Amino acid sequence: MSITVIGMGFAAMLVLMFLSMPVAVAILSVGGIGGYLAFGMPLIESMGGVVWGTLNNPVMTAIPLFMLLGELLLRGGIADKMFDALAVWLGRLPGGLLHTNIGTCALFSATSGSSVATAATVGTIALPALGERNYPVRPSLGTLAAGGTLGILIPPSVNLLVYGSLANVSVGQLFIAGVLPGVILTLLFMAYVAVAYPNAGRESSGVDVSPVEKRRLLRHLVPPAIIFGIVMGSIYGGLATPTESAALGVMAAFFFVWRNKRLNWKLLETCFIQSARTSGMVILVIVCALLLNVTLSMTGGTQAVTRWVTGLGLSQTALLLLFVLFYVILGMFMDAMSMLVLTVPIAVPMVTALGVDPIWFGVFVVVMCEIGLITPPVGMNLFVVQGVRKGGGSFNDVIWGSVPFVVIMIIFAALLILVPGIAMLLPDTAAGR
Repeated sequence: MSITVIGMGFAAMLVLMFLSMPVAVAILSVGGIGGYLAFGMPLIESMGGVVWGTLNNPVMTAIPLFMLLGELLLRGGIADKMFDALAVWLGRLPGGLLHTNIGTCALFSATSGSSVATAATVGTIALPALGERNYPVRPSLGTLAAGGTLGILIPPSVNLLVYGSLANVSVGQLFIAGVLPGVILTLLFMAYVAVAYPNAGRESSGVDVSPVEKRRLLRHLVPPAIIFGIVMGSIYGGLATPTESAALGVMAAFFFVWRNKRLNWKLLETCFIQSARTSGMVILVIVCALLLNVTLSMTGGTQAVTRWVTGLGLSQTALLLLFVLFYVILGMFMDAMSMLVLTVPIAVPMVTALGVDPIWFGVFVVVMCEIGLITPPVGMNLFVVQGVRKGGGSFNDVIWGSVPFVVIMIIFAALLILVPGIAMLLPDTAAGR
C-alpha cells in the first residue's frame, strides 16, 4: 500500500467525522471498505475474531471498573469534601481558590481516570464558591478546564489504558510513567496562577479557619489517598493486575460512600447506568480502531508509513516536534479519545522505528490529547465547564481562560522531548534500569 492511499484513507476518516458521523462508524467504514477492496470478504470475516479477542482481553474489564470508580466518587460526596479540605489549605496562597481548583482536579484525577468527570465534578463544586468570593471569571473557568485535563494523565487513566491496548505495551508501566509528568504539570499550572493572579480573591477570602479545624479537615483527603494507594500499590506490589486493582479501588470507593451514608439503590442505579454508557462508547471505539489496524497490517500500510518516515531522514526530535504541531491542530477538531485511537496504530511504529520508547510516547500522546481537550472549537472540557456554569455567560470566557494553560502544556510537551527522563524515571527505577 502506498503512502498516498494511506493519506487518502486518513483524510476520508476526518471528513466523515467532520460530517458528524460517529467516530466508531467513521473508523470502521474506512477500515472495512479498505479491507474489502484489498482482500475481499475473507478479511472482513476474519475481523470477528479480532473483536472477540479484543473484548475477551482482561484489560478491557478495567475500563468499566475505572468509570464506575469515578462515578462513585462523583456522586458519593467524596469530591465535595476534598474541595473543602484543600480550600482551607491552598486558599491563602497567591491565587487563592484558583489553586484549590487545580489541586482538587489533580487529586480527583488520581482516583477517577476521566477528564470529563473531573472537570464536571470539581466545576460543579467550585464555581459557586468562586462566584461568592468575586474571583475573576476567566481564570476561574480556565483553571477548571485545564485542571480537568489531568484526569487523563495522572493514573489511573482510562486513556493510558486504551493506549496500552492499542500499542500492546504494559499498562502498569504506563501508569507509573504518568505520575511524575502529572505532578509537574500540576505544579506548573499552580505556578502560573500564583504569578498571574496573586491577588485573586484575597479581599474576600472568607472567615479564617483555626489550625485545629484545618487539621480536622485533612481527614477528607484520606479516602482518595487510600484509593490511589490501593490501585497503584497493588499493581507495583505485584499483588494485582490493572484490572484487579481497579476492582479493589471500586470496593474501597463503595466503603467510603457507605461511610458517608450515601450508599443507596438510587445512587447505585445512576452510577451503573452512566458507567455502562461511557464504557460502551469507549470500548466500541477501541474495537473499531483495532479493526482498522487489521486492515493496515494486512495491506502493509503500517510498514509503508514506517519506511516513508525513516526515508525522510528526520531525527527523533524533529519528528516529535512535527507531532506536537500535528496533534495541536488535530485537537482543535477532534476529541481526545478519537485522536488516540485514530493515530496510535500508525504513530507508534513510526516513532519506535526511530528508537523512541513506546512507554514514553504514551505519556507524550496523552499530554497532546490533554491540549485537545481545551482547544476550541471542539475542546470537550470547555463545553463541560460552560455546561456546569450557572447563570450563563459567554463561551469566550472559558476559551480565553484556558489559552494560557494550552501554552503551558505545549511548553511542557517540548520539555518532555528534551528531557525524556521526566516520564521514564519512575518506570526505569521500578524495572531496575
